[in-house]
Amino acid sequence: MPAPEVPLDIAELHAFIAVAETRSFSTAAERLFLTQPAVSKRIAALESELAVPLFDRIGRQVALTEAGDTLLPRARRIVQEITDSKRALADLRGQVAGRLQIGTSHHIGLHRLPPVLREYTAAWPEVELDIEFMDSEDACQAVQQGRLELGIVTLPSRPMADLEYRPLWPDPLAVFVAPDHPLAHCDPLTPQTLADHPAILPAHGTYTRERIEAALAPHHVELQISMATNYLETIKMMVSVGLGWSILPVSMQSDDVAVRQLEGVVMQRELGVVWHRRRTRSNAARAMLECLENQFRVVSSG
Repeated sequence: MPAPEVPLDIAELHAFIAVAETRSFSTAAERLFLTQPAVSKRIAALESELAVPLFDRIGRQVALTEAGDTLLPRARRIVQEITDSKRALADLRGQVAGRLQIGTSHHIGLHRLPPVLREYTAAWPEVELDIEFMDSEDACQAVQQGRLELGIVTLPSRPMADLEYRPLWPDPLAVFVAPDHPLAHCDPLTPQTLADHPAILPAHGTYTRERIEAALAPHHVELQISMATNYLETIKMMVSVGLGWSILPVSMQSDDVAVRQLEGVVMQRELGVVWHRRRTRSNAARAMLECLENQFRVVSSG
């Protein structure tokens, strides 16, 4: 006798994916705009339907069981297929509407996106923008997994599987110090000179840190890294009060810091947009790409 078919519920799969990715029922609830008991109820219903436990709950730790680990990639594919099917049907009607899920960094959200979002929401008011602020690395991974449709990010140094990139904003980097820091008046400023003073850099493993390390690698300097964080605005604040030097985007310069060029070293990162090459882009995503390119042309011509 064949086993009965299990009617999988899409809301339960969304809850399962959110808990699996965050390893937290409370964080998953925040992501889904639900209460924690509602998420727990959906997971319990899914486990009952499948007749297997999907998570081990030990104290506050949540981990996938073998069954959960097996289900996760399949659940992502099911959810993505349903989402893409709904989008394709809406796109047939030529509508620019629905929900557009975007991931971006706090830095890009502060310094690059405001004019883009202003233009977009004025042109396409029926689109519901769902913007998650996260590290560029996490945004790229979320696009890879199909959880986000677009990532407006610092572009990776190396190609990532299934991702298409479009560079939009060249983002030159320079040395930032407090105006009264010894490096503010050091001429010439060399990588070897930097090594004599404590540094505050973007966190290890970030795309920005990778670009910095690649630029300095030929000079074989061993830096004194006193602190590291993912938040560039926080780094700039610590630099401005004299806690160390850093390498940050030139676009962040202001009166409370001195910005210096490093002799013999060119440092730059690229900001742009990423999407999944095997995922059909929605009309809303295509319209967002047009707005991004419009703003790029405005900045370039200025």
